[in-house]
Amino acid sequence: MLEPPPIYRLEGVGVDYSTPAGTVTGVHDITLDIPRTGLTVLAGPSGSGKSTLLRVLGLFERPARGDLTFASTDVGTLNNRQRRALRRDQLGLVFQNPIDNLFEHLDVADNLRAAAQSAGQRCEPEDILGRLGLDGTGSWRVSALSGGQQQRLAFGCTLARQCAVILADEPTSQLDEASADLVLDTVRYLVGQDYAVLATSHDERLIELASRVALLRDGRLEGVREHDLDQYRY
Repeated sequence: MLEPPPIYRLEGVGVDYSTPAGTVTGVHDITLDIPRTGLTVLAGPSGSGKSTLLRVLGLFERPARGDLTFASTDVGTLNNRQRRALRRDQLGLVFQNPIDNLFEHLDVADNLRAAAQSAGQRCEPEDILGRLGLDGTGSWRVSALSGGQQQRLAFGCTLARQCAVILADEPTSQLDEASADLVLDTVRYLVGQDYAVLATSHDERLIELASRVALLRDGRLEGVREHDLDQYRY
């Protein structure tokens, strides 16, 4: 059986920034395929270019050169309105700080409903909460959740929106070990359900869960490691 095409394909993608001292290159001509399922981690030290690359993949930033396709669509041909629509309908975003992903004035269930509505979808909050180990928290204020539970809810919001791809920027970096464990459990669940999750991280435990690890340094792709995904299936 033929392998499905990658959800993302990057060919020679580079990102430049203008500074008072001149042009600075944040990402150097990266060529990389990202599978349609499983966890792909962009790994590397601070300043390696992984967050810059994630912004490109999240369609927040246009590369200075190279080609980027998403679900076989040449993203470079899309105007800003089309890019926003694609981001709204297909991409779920999870930021480092859990509370930045949520509406503090809404309860837990209403956060899920609001996420679904933003993408023109409907959801059953209790079903999603049960799948993520947050049973019975639907009427809670977001502030009553731990950091790890808040981040779990943030991933739940991407499920409510029925996103094709979940992009997470250092999702465990602001959490203590116990809270990070909750997020790792959520990622295991998503991998087992054949979602495409793309995360930046230098957390070795998250990196170990990945089916593919892209190693970045100084804005360059140093290599790609492949891991067996079957051990993470539920």
